Amino acid sequence: MKVTPLNLGAGMVLVVAIAAGANQRASVWDGVYTAAQAQRGAPLYEKDCAECHGADLSGGEMAPGLVGDEFVWTWNGLSVGELFERLRVSMPQGLPGRVSRQAKADILAYMLAINGFPPGGTELVSRTERLARIDFLVEQP
Repeated sequence: MKVTPLNLGAGMVLVVAIAAGANQRASVWDGVYTAAQAQRGAPLYEKDCAECHGADLSGGEMAPGLVGDEFVWTWNGLSVGELFERLRVSMPQGLPGRVSRQAKADILAYMLAINGFPPGGTELVSRTERLARIDFLVEQP
């Protein structure tokens, strides 16, 4: 195939469009996890988180709640990547490596579901850099 200015221009438009899509932002209101993933996260939460954060995610003596106004407003305007990174590096307290990245993504999906954010058709990933493109917003845009 001969490269002409027209062909090159069309290719450049395609590259720009792909790059723009890769950097596109979403929010927790865009269905960033699946219902099945949240269901997988529920027993993982019970096993690895409930002892400190409570069976109903309302918190305990030494651990904050993970549901309700105080929780969502604390994370409002930040990214899901920042929340995931907090879970990844510090939870469960003292043994963060005991729980896999995928399990933590499933637990985070469960937390989003419990807080009333809608499920969608794509699972929440376990890569912080991709989750950083998802805004945690209390109010639906």
